[in-house]
Amino acid sequence: MAEPRIVTAIDVGSSKVVALMAESPGETRTVTAGPAGEFNVIGVGIAPSRGIKRGQIINISEAASAIHEAVEGAERSSANKISSAIMSIAGTHISTQNSQGTVAIGRGDQGVGQEDVDHAIEAAQAISVPNNREIIHVIARHFRVDEQEGVRNPMGMLGFRLEVQAHIVTGATTAIQNLMKCASMAQIEVPELVLAPLAAAEAVLTPTEREMGVILVDVGSGTTDVAIFIDGTVWHASTIEVGGGHFTSDLAMCLRLPLETAERIKISHGHAYPPDLSLEQPFVVAGFGDEQRITVQRRDIAMILQARAEELFGLVMQEVKRSGYDGLLTAGLVVTGGGSQLPGLREMGRDVTGLPVRIAQPRDIQGLVDNLHSPAYATAVGLLRWGMNEIMARPSRKRRASINLGGLGLGGFLANVMRQLLPKNMT
Repeated sequence: MAEPRIVTAIDVGSSKVVALMAESPGETRTVTAGPAGEFNVIGVGIAPSRGIKRGQIINISEAASAIHEAVEGAERSSANKISSAIMSIAGTHISTQNSQGTVAIGRGDQGVGQEDVDHAIEAAQAISVPNNREIIHVIARHFRVDEQEGVRNPMGMLGFRLEVQAHIVTGATTAIQNLMKCASMAQIEVPELVLAPLAAAEAVLTPTEREMGVILVDVGSGTTDVAIFIDGTVWHASTIEVGGGHFTSDLAMCLRLPLETAERIKISHGHAYPPDLSLEQPFVVAGFGDEQRITVQRRDIAMILQARAEELFGLVMQEVKRSGYDGLLTAGLVVTGGGSQLPGLREMGRDVTGLPVRIAQPRDIQGLVDNLHSPAYATAVGLLRWGMNEIMARPSRKRRASINLGGLGLGGFLANVMRQLLPKNMT
């Protein structure tokens, strides 16, 4: 029986930083999407975000401090030292595109081998990337062996030519470097960056939803990440500049309340679907000024939140139509993230999009999970599953080009190597 493996993940969000540590089962086995009992969470650390806005670093020292605080919490609860972790990346600087790579199959009558697959993915990665951007992911969507299309796993198949349809995710070099610098200041090595909605999908989507076509909507505090999955894999991803914090700021502005008060009443009395509420549900809150009390109708709150929810789902559907895949999404929307917990959001999503809508939280997790059964932790839990799937499905060989050279792209990877070789006073 193999020794249990440890995976550590850090989700750097606009409202909180979450560090999780998980232990794999002792035996090696094939991992599929979301099996029950895949890992046990043994460490949890949560810290309020500082120096992070809309998914990007705006103050390196504060962000590094928040990461360090979350990591310390996970270390205390697990009694383990954390030196490296998979980390999430998100923000409006993220861009995606589809690409194709073609190679000749080199093993003759032995069929397609791993080197053929790797070469095809490398060929797909040979795209024009601006100097100010880095490749984060190169994800194989499906393969074609000679004339046979739609191949999921070409290993061992006989043929002369192998093609891959790949989805390429890139990010701004400065945003990536700032995130990596924060991790370094917190004394954490980051072997891999993972796009946040791809991680969240690992935690909340079912295999059937991925196959039938689904829109993942991860509503964070500062932004909302959208990812489209068809035929089992991602086809499109983007970020919308509307998140849960905008619902709060709308309440604060319209009702003339402090942001802290607006956040509290959003949590305790908020509802985004007015038809579900009665007309008379007033309550009193403290406004600005000494001892000023304001009487608020819950239905008024709902009207404010409804307007923002309509905008959010309208922007989601605009992005879906822009992708060109709007006719292929039978499973509708799966909404997750901290902002998805607003009552009435599912009903608003259904009315605006005309599609099925499900609010999702992480599934199939064990161990220290009392606080993790919430949509707010979908990305953090998904990062664990991403890492666990990698080490259990491919325990004996190095991660290939499709695992993005540590999330830095080739240029960033080489630059990072040089920084480590040069004396400190020269870097």
